[in-house]
Amino acid sequence: MKTITIFCDGSCLGNPGPGGWAAIIISDEGIREISGGVPATTNNQMELRAAIEGLRALEGPSEVLISTDSRYVRTGICRWLKKWKANGWKTKDRKPVKNQELWEQLDAEVAKHRITWKWVKGHSGDKLNERCDNLAKSEISKLRQQSPPDQPKMRLQKLNQCLDGGAA
Repeated sequence: MKTITIFCDGSCLGNPGPGGWAAIIISDEGIREISGGVPATTNNQMELRAAIEGLRALEGPSEVLISTDSRYVRTGICRWLKKWKANGWKTKDRKPVKNQELWEQLDAEVAKHRITWKWVKGHSGDKLNERCDNLAKSEISKLRQQSPPDQPKMRLQKLNQCLDGGAA
């Protein structure tokens, strides 16, 4: 089994707003950086997407150390996920789990590997965490260059209308 380290981070300008995610994958073959952006999202969604995409980029089952500055992701995957699944994707307060689809995707990717989760404090000088943050923010900059600042907000409003049963 390969041994791999993944640093991942997500960022959002406004919450919700345009967001970016990034992962740095370190293996015997070298270092690979991947990143992407979403016009209308939340910070937690980008943190989850970074971990998902980092794992999706792996070619086979691996021993993986995932380093994240997101307590939401680390606590969710290590403590909450098993309970959410047992409770039909409801929280302990019987409310629907936020970002369920992303949690399901992360759960599916995690099942393919043997993973250790490590939390690192964000913006504390960890060079690879800082690099991930810069890559994620770069994706937001690309999105902002492609559309005026109010367009992601308008897209999010339309998405919320659709989710609430209104017309788009």
